[in-house]
Amino acid sequence: MKKSNNLKAWLYLLPAIAFLGFFMVYPLIDVIIYSFEEGYNSASQTFFGYGGYNFSYVLHDTYFLQAVKNTFILVLVTVPLSTGIALLISLGLNSIKKLKNFFQTVFFLPYVTNTLAVGLVFMILFKKTAYTDGMVNLLINFFGGPSVDFIEGPYWAKMFVMCFYTIWIVLPFKILILTSALASVNENYYKAAKVDGASSFTIFRKITLPMISPMIFYLVITGFIGAFKAYSDEVALFGTDLNAAGMNTIVGYVYDMLYGTGGGYPSYASAAALILFAIVMTITVINLLVSRKNVHY
Repeated sequence: MKKSNNLKAWLYLLPAIAFLGFFMVYPLIDVIIYSFEEGYNSASQTFFGYGGYNFSYVLHDTYFLQAVKNTFILVLVTVPLSTGIALLISLGLNSIKKLKNFFQTVFFLPYVTNTLAVGLVFMILFKKTAYTDGMVNLLINFFGGPSVDFIEGPYWAKMFVMCFYTIWIVLPFKILILTSALASVNENYYKAAKVDGASSFTIFRKITLPMISPMIFYLVITGFIGAFKAYSDEVALFGTDLNAAGMNTIVGYVYDMLYGTGGGYPSYASAAALILFAIVMTITVINLLVSRKNVHY
C-alpha cells in the first residue's frame, strides 16, 4: 500500500520535476559548462579548452568592476532605507481608523504601475533639457541651490536618482506585507503592556518588532536578491547603454555580454552570472545565520 502511495506521489510530482529540471537545472548546468569553456565562439560553437580564464577576464574587466560597485551601493542603500521607511509608513497606516483601506490602496498603486513608465516619469522630473531643468531642479533653485543634471551629470547625482527610484518602486510591496503583519499581531499583547504602563517605544521594541520580525527578515532577504538583479530600472532612467553612463549593474553586464554592443560572449556572461550567484548565495547565508538570533518565529 505504501509503495503504491509513493508511486502516485511521484507521478503527481513528475510534471513539476520535469518543468524545473528543463527550465532551471539544465540551464544552470549549461551556464557552468559555458563559464569554463575558453575562447568560445558563438558562431562556430567551438572553443579552445577548459579553464578559469573567463572568470579572470570578468574580474579584471573595468566595466564589470563598475557594475559590481553600482550594484553594491544600490543594495546597501536601498534595502535598509526602503525597509525602514516601509515600516514607519505601515505603523502610521495601522494606527489610522478611518479610510485605512483607501490609504493602503494609494500606497500600493506604484507597485502595479509599469516600471518603465515610472522610470520615464522620473527621467522627466530629474533630466535637464534645452527647454527646462526639470521639476526637481526648479525646487532646488527655489531654495537657492544650483541646478544639477541628475541623468547625465556627476556620478553621485545619477546614483541618487537610481537609489531614489528603486526605493520608490519596492516601497509599496513592503508596505503591503508589513501592514498585513502588523494587523496579525494579537491585540491582547498591547492591552497587557498598557496595563503594565509600558511606553509606546517599549511596546514597539518588545512586542511589535519581535512579532513581525519574520516578515522583516523575508523583506530583507528578497530585497537583497531583488536589488542584485536590478537592470530594467536603470535602463528606464539612463537608456540602454549603461556602460557609457557608468550606471550598469551585474545583470546588465551579463546581458551586454550576451546581446549588447559587446555581445556574443556567452562564456564571459556565464562566468559573471556565476559570480553573481556566489555573491547572492553568500549574503543569503549570512542573513540566515544572523536571523537565528534576531528572528522570532
